[in-house]
Amino acid sequence: MVMGATGSRLERALGDQFPEGERYFGLENFGNTCYCNSVLQIYSQKKKTGVIAPKRFVQRVRKQNELFRSYMHQDAHEFLNFLLNELADILEKEANAAKKFSGNLALPEKVVNGKLNGTTNGNQQQQQPVTWVHKIFQGTLTNETRCLCCETITARDETFLDLSLDIEQNSSITSCLRNFSSTETLNAEDKFFCDKCCSLQEAQKRMKIKIPPRILVIHLKRFKYIEQLGRYKKLFYRVVFPMELKLCNTTDDAPGSDAEYSLFAVVVHVGSGPNHGHYISLVKSHNHWLFFDDENVEMIDESVVPSFFGTAQEYSNNTDHGYILFYECLAQGS
Repeated sequence: MVMGATGSRLERALGDQFPEGERYFGLENFGNTCYCNSVLQIYSQKKKTGVIAPKRFVQRVRKQNELFRSYMHQDAHEFLNFLLNELADILEKEANAAKKFSGNLALPEKVVNGKLNGTTNGNQQQQQPVTWVHKIFQGTLTNETRCLCCETITARDETFLDLSLDIEQNSSITSCLRNFSSTETLNAEDKFFCDKCCSLQEAQKRMKIKIPPRILVIHLKRFKYIEQLGRYKKLFYRVVFPMELKLCNTTDDAPGSDAEYSLFAVVVHVGSGPNHGHYISLVKSHNHWLFFDDENVEMIDESVVPSFFGTAQEYSNNTDHGYILFYECLAQGS
């Protein structure tokens, strides 16, 4: 794709509606680096459109993590977690250096696999994040376990940077979130040790969102391990992700539990399996939806977005499916 042709076509399509200060750039692919390109957004350029080569960035990623050194197909969700981890570590070191001078900066816990190390019980106040990574992406889950003998509820909080949701055929994000917080019974070998009863007891537990994040990142678990096949299989399931979303699985006392979210980006997996394929992304900017496919950047209509929900049939020629969803919190209700 020629940079000039790509840029001029997009600029012509937007015309006078081109948002002031915005930059829409495609990213050159360095051999199966679409997993990286689909997650990144580059904007610090003088030109409005075009193509840039994030060669130094990719080299740094491969140097820091051997998982991304090969030219094999990689997972965009794993890359997103690595990126947030690495950014958090860098910012944490900067905060450590600043603490030597100020002496009063609280440091966040280290991010591991999309979550922060360490948990607290429901009665303890959690350490407040100080980096922009945490301020933007971090939310808090509360894990409630109710003893079926004495009815005592034990609550344990843990932070998260994204939610990985199991999916079902012909479902929606709302139903997936509801299943995520469904009640699970602990019995037989999985009994819960109740501190009040001082013994193992049957119990019920559930996970709910206690503090919603500013940016809600939802990872749809489209790759499932099939024991009979001895490998992972991609699930083509149709999962509807709405433009506007209201969380249905928050705690009763959650701050901003009535907040609504608006979809502004989707990472799409293209392909029939987990070990091969391609990643593209859809991004909403100033009421315009843009299609990013490595070097290629085009404007699309919002009506195209539902075509990435998935398919109702087990086998289909359509292999372009929403994989990672980014929702932005709108102004909270009263």
